[in-house]
Amino acid sequence: MKLAVTGCTGRVGKRVVLAALRAGHRVIGLDSRRDADLEFSNNPNFSFSEVDLRNYDDTLKALQDVEGVVQLAAVPTPEDYIVHAHNSNVVISWNILRACAELGIKRVAQASSVNVVTLVWSQGPVLDYLPLDEDHPCRPDEPYGLSKLIAEMQADAIVRRYPFMRIASLRLSWSLPNKQAANLEPDPARRKNDLWGYVQEDSGAEAFLLAVTKDDLPWSGHEAFFITAPDTSSVEDSGMLKDRFWPSVPIKEGKTITGRQGFFDCSKAERMLGWVHREPEGEGP
Repeated sequence: MKLAVTGCTGRVGKRVVLAALRAGHRVIGLDSRRDADLEFSNNPNFSFSEVDLRNYDDTLKALQDVEGVVQLAAVPTPEDYIVHAHNSNVVISWNILRACAELGIKRVAQASSVNVVTLVWSQGPVLDYLPLDEDHPCRPDEPYGLSKLIAEMQADAIVRRYPFMRIASLRLSWSLPNKQAANLEPDPARRKNDLWGYVQEDSGAEAFLLAVTKDDLPWSGHEAFFITAPDTSSVEDSGMLKDRFWPSVPIKEGKTITGRQGFFDCSKAERMLGWVHREPEGEGP
């Protein structure tokens, strides 16, 4: 397939481009700045276009003749907690989705975030139950999480009007090379607000490719998916972590939190994307 990857010079974007090229796809990388150090710059199946995706006409032009889009371009934090992250992200996500609709591009995977649920950048997590799944209410109180929730709402609107499209919103956790990188913070209290979550970066990239390249997915329209490791980055027992930091939050009926089990339920991604988290070869749980 011929794929466009926006935000291709970012941490996640680079991994998605590499995964796509290894799988034999042609890739157009779109970003607001060039990066001369990209390890795939000289790959004959990769080309780069410098584009401001906040401009709709430029976005429409950049996406000509592609078959699928992985949308990763965004301000990756709340930044000033005022307008920059929110306004940039909301415009970019809408421009990408609307351009895909106009161009007849059927397959889109966009980066959402675990922070659509009120977590690490909020005034404090608001948790109705654990482990978190896609049915949990989304109540962000900061501009980054809000911008990602709006991107999901934009996808809902787009597929209502353009039902030929299939859009996956992937709620990524902290993307890291391996679990050892996630374990650099020894004090579990410092990561309680993101529930000690992470995702191995190449495993996360695989989820994006599955969403745009797999033919036999058992869904249409727009779906959101949590994309995180099945265990926590903490060396402590998950049940003990819950009892220590979230004692009043109930366990969802039919679920458990034991051993090193994570606080995010990714069973929907396994069931509907065929995605299973993988660590680098030779690195076990």
